[in-house]
Amino acid sequence: MSATRPRLRAEERRRAVLEAASRVFAKSSYDGATTAEIAREAGITEPILYRHFGSKRELYLACLDAAWQSLRATAEEAVAADPGRCLGAVADVYMTRRAQTRLVDLWIQALTVAPEDPAIAKAVKEQVRAVHAFFADVIRAGQAEGHVAAERDPVAEAWVFLGCGLLATMDERLGGLLGRDLERVRTARRAWMLAQP
Repeated sequence: MSATRPRLRAEERRRAVLEAASRVFAKSSYDGATTAEIAREAGITEPILYRHFGSKRELYLACLDAAWQSLRATAEEAVAADPGRCLGAVADVYMTRRAQTRLVDLWIQALTVAPEDPAIAKAVKEQVRAVHAFFADVIRAGQAEGHVAAERDPVAEAWVFLGCGLLATMDERLGGLLGRDLERVRTARRAWMLAQP
């Protein structure tokens, strides 16, 4: 006798599909992931998948949005819990979230398809700009509270922060590209950003 799974409400099912699809996209690629594989990972059939998302592209874009909403909530919680560390608190929490798909994982996958898919290229560009603007605002708030050196340029530093996130993801995916240098980079960036007493 097989146990039946409890039925999920539509919103719960959609969230479960997004989580499964994000895992599949991040470990495979946009082109390599199939809707059949995503449906299997989510524990549903392809027709049910298509009831929630009209195409693989629509699903991928929804995964990007969900990953950004998750990152934003995590970043806001990290900064609220440790405002003195500002972006350092965000980076620490983000790097320990390996069980969840990270936004940068999906961006990396998007880079391979963006040249041929203007909709994905546009969505990722807009999202990267939104993420950058959010972190520039985090830096400005840190400066207003005296946690970040006043002379730092929030726009430039937010781009550097995103670049470091990409570098850290490359380091992880390549099994330690930077070795101990990654911690040296983080230490140097922290010293550069934080206001000195």
